Amino acid sequence: MFQVYILYSPSLDRYYIGQTENIDVRINWHKRKVFLRCFTARASDWHIFLTVDCISRKQAVNIEAHIKNMKSRKYIQNLVKYPEIIEKLKLRYDQ
Repeated sequence: MFQVYILYSPSLDRYYIGQTENIDVRINWHKRKVFLRCFTARASDWHIFLTVDCISRKQAVNIEAHIKNMKSRKYIQNLVKYPEIIEKLKLRYDQ
């Protein structure tokens, strides 16, 4: 199963959006700063804000890109506040 994930860092007050097939491994990599040139290496207090289960990598990539293209903190917060937005995204990018 593939997932889109959104991390939040209180110290940076920023969100990070990504997608992966194994969320546990990926989050561990971010926390251990395996991705030294990645944005997440700037802080060590990242926690999972939201995960979205996807049926394929293509769906995960498309949903990730959609969220990133919105360039909106409010939109990211609304994904939690209004779960129907996520369901509409899944339908929109269904294979």
